[in-house]
Amino acid sequence: MLITGGNKRLMMATPVSVLRLPKGPDPNSRGFDPKSPRFIALCRTSIPSSAPSNADAEQLPREQHARSLLRESFLRCLLAMANKKIQFHMYERVKVEATFRASDIDVLNFQVSDLHTPIGVQKEALIRCQDVISFTFDA
Repeated sequence: MLITGGNKRLMMATPVSVLRLPKGPDPNSRGFDPKSPRFIALCRTSIPSSAPSNADAEQLPREQHARSLLRESFLRCLLAMANKKIQFHMYERVKVEATFRASDIDVLNFQVSDLHTPIGVQKEALIRCQDVISFTFDA
């Protein structure tokens, strides 16, 4: 593909088609059968899902407790971020700053306002969490 603008000519790579993966078994596409090879490959836990042994039965409450502590601290972090200036560190060494407003229930998107990007300011925006490497803010 060739794009011309003024006296410059730019060569662009040929667009690549997007692979669409099948939806999950439930209507909201929130997961796959825990015994399916795909689920086992992508969603491993330290505890096997089938026929737990005595050691696994003892480890399960510890793992659940650790997960609940991590989830609680993450949710407290989201609460602390509300209405504060956040610096998002994204891929390709892009850094943006915005006022954090909210997150969706699945924490897939952050809703922000006054998003300062390298190409300008956006009054309201959604930032996909999968594009964020890390974020920082002053407590």
